[in-house]
Amino acid sequence: MADHDKDVTPAQSPPPDRRHELHQELPVDFPDPFFRSLHRVIRFAIRVLAVLMVAVILWGVGDVIYIIYDRLITPPFLLLNINDIFYTFGAFMAVLIAVEIFINIRLYLGTNVFPVQLVVATALMAIARKVIVLDFDTLTPMYLIGIAATTLALGVTYWLLRQGNQYHEWDD
Repeated sequence: MADHDKDVTPAQSPPPDRRHELHQELPVDFPDPFFRSLHRVIRFAIRVLAVLMVAVILWGVGDVIYIIYDRLITPPFLLLNINDIFYTFGAFMAVLIAVEIFINIRLYLGTNVFPVQLVVATALMAIARKVIVLDFDTLTPMYLIGIAATTLALGVTYWLLRQGNQYHEWDD
């Protein structure tokens, strides 16, 4: 018997093709045909959301370009005041948040793990955008306390998630 014949055993046979079961909550080979078809519809809807998010990102990039162009051609020419800069930062952050949401959608559809840390990081980025574009002349103290509490809660949550993942990296 050749050496390569004895190395292959039934226990070593390659696993069955599971590429359609990337997301365990929406398996396309679910036993019930009704739910199997509903899972396919939901997976298709998530793909549509991904395409729409790419359109939003491209639209947002166009908006950033337009904002910068519009601010630079209004008198005084080629100068931005502090409000223009903050407005531009807000537009940039909105595009970056859209990119993060697209990554969330892609990870949700492409893996069997819900990316909690990425979702919290996206929420932290969204609240940071809100802080950057705050108009302190029109805000109430309670609104500022709410923004501060939300920022603190998301920051602590993100830190705790990072601490937890730090130990999993060493867990072989």
